[in-house]
Amino acid sequence: MNRLNTHLVAVARNLVLNDDEKKHINTSIINLQGKLYGWFGDEMLTHFRFGSSTRDTILPRRVDNDSDIDYMVVFQNKDDYKPATLLNWLRRFVENKYSRSEIYPSYPTIVLELSHIKFELVPAIQPYWWNNAYHIPAPSSNYMDWLYTSPEDLKKSIDDADKQYNYQIKRLVRLLKYWNVMNNKVYSSYEIEEYVSKTVFWGCSMLEDYFFYAVKWLPIGLLPQYKKDKVIRFQKKVEEIKDYYYRVGLKDYAVGELKMLLPMR
Repeated sequence: MNRLNTHLVAVARNLVLNDDEKKHINTSIINLQGKLYGWFGDEMLTHFRFGSSTRDTILPRRVDNDSDIDYMVVFQNKDDYKPATLLNWLRRFVENKYSRSEIYPSYPTIVLELSHIKFELVPAIQPYWWNNAYHIPAPSSNYMDWLYTSPEDLKKSIDDADKQYNYQIKRLVRLLKYWNVMNNKVYSSYEIEEYVSKTVFWGCSMLEDYFFYAVKWLPIGLLPQYKKDKVIRFQKKVEEIKDYYYRVGLKDYAVGELKMLLPMR
C-alpha cells in the first residue's frame, strides 16, 4: 500500500468533526432556533445553517480556532431597511439572549462564540423572484447595500465533484484547508472550496493523486508576494516529496517530510 496515500487518508479522516462535536453543535442550533423564533416571530422569513458545515468540509476547532457555523437569518424586511438595520436587530437579539462575553461584531455578521463552536449570524433578505437565492450585506458598499448570494451553489458543486471524483474531493478540501490554517490562511476557506470544485482532475484515482494535482495548480496570480512565496514553497516541498518517493526511492524520507508538512492532529 502506498504510504503517502495512507498518511493523507488518515489525516483527512482525522479532520472530520467527531460525534461529540456534532452533538454539541446540533444542540446549540436547536437552542438558537428556539430563541430566534421567540424573539423575531413574524419578522423572520426563515433561517438555516449554510457554509462549510453543510458541505462536510469544516475543520474541527482543535485544528482551526476560527472554525465556525455560518447561520443565515432571513428577514421579511417589508419596510426595505438597509443591511445595517438588520445587523443591529441581530446584535440586540444576541445581547439579550446570550452573555456579552460571547458576542462580537465581524461585519457583515454577528459572531456568537460558545465553548465548542462559533456561530456567524448573517442577516439576509430574499428577493421574491429568486428561489434559493438571497441578499446579504455587501462589503463593497461598507455593508450599506445588498449583495446577491446563493448558498446552495457551492454545496452542489462540491457534492457533484465529490461523486464524480471517487469521493475524494471533500477529503482534499480538508487537507488543503489544514495546510492553509498552518500558514496563516493564504486563502479564504471559500476560495479553496471554489478552486477545488472547479478543477478538472485528469487521471487521478487515489487521494494522493488529487492532492499532488491540486497543490501543483494552486492559483497564485492575484496573491500578494508574501502569500505567493508560501504557496511556492508548499508546491516545491510537495514536488520534492513526490520525487523522493517515486524517483529517488527514499520512501522513509518522503513519508517523514509529508508527516512534517501535514502532521496528524
